Amino acid sequence: MAWTERRFARNGAVELAHDRLQEGTDGEPLLLVMGLAVSRHWWPGALCAAFADAGFAVARYDQRDAGESTRLPRRAARGNPFAALASGRGAAYTAEDMADDAVAVMDALGWESAHLFGHSMGGVVAQRVALRHPDRVRTLTSSAALPSDAGGLRAFRHLRLATLAKFARIKPARDREERIAAGLAVARLCASPGYPFDEADALERITADVDTGIADPDAQSRQIGARWSGPALAGLRTPTLVLHGTDDPLLRPSAGRATAAAIPGAHLVLQPGVGHDIPRERHAAVAAEVRALADRADGARADDRP
Repeated sequence: MAWTERRFARNGAVELAHDRLQEGTDGEPLLLVMGLAVSRHWWPGALCAAFADAGFAVARYDQRDAGESTRLPRRAARGNPFAALASGRGAAYTAEDMADDAVAVMDALGWESAHLFGHSMGGVVAQRVALRHPDRVRTLTSSAALPSDAGGLRAFRHLRLATLAKFARIKPARDREERIAAGLAVARLCASPGYPFDEADALERITADVDTGIADPDAQSRQIGARWSGPALAGLRTPTLVLHGTDDPLLRPSAGRATAAAIPGAHLVLQPGVGHDIPRERHAAVAAEVRALADRADGARADDRP
């Protein structure tokens, strides 16, 4: 499995690093949106290969304030990113800007539309892309994510506060070694209780780009505090799959249930033993679920043709 060289898309002054999987380039476009302030390298390679095997052309990108994409000035107050979530305020940019970033990447790839798969906060961003740019999104998969309607303090009903306390105790990283250690600590906290923790795979993803948002609480605060002023999930008409682990240590399954309940016609799949990651043992099943969603959407479009 190999990726193309890194390229950049532009949304105004923001540059967005992205690449494409070289295998499966003739498949249907699938854009992967990663979570809170971590780079595109956090996508498991075996999962990306499973998507390619399922008939998708896979691309991934670094959101603003993550990986090799543009880092914004420190205009937001320093502090715990979950305080930014509670306040629902971020001065650096809006949630609409983050949704437009995904479309800028699609434009750079030459994709008129694509399937979206967003994980964790990337799932929230993907929901908002589908709401703001419905003509650009073929299907939406929201994995281990809050409903985008649950802003501010309403989001905390879905959070496991004990895990937040553990995140808060991770020491700020000052050098490469400490960034790797912090990344590994986060990966362990997010791991699936029902499956073996693959430390070698986690280290490979972490060391691929150690300059991630795990070492930058300011970037986390700016992303999570970006205010959304767009439509509610009830207005979303994109074919949607919601995936959530029953043993997610960060977000209760209620987050997945609330997301699916808010989106008309959404299909909810609760995954026993799965945490806030996507374990290797589930890659084929997840890719099959996304393939089935795409096939159902294709069938529905065919039925609507005269």
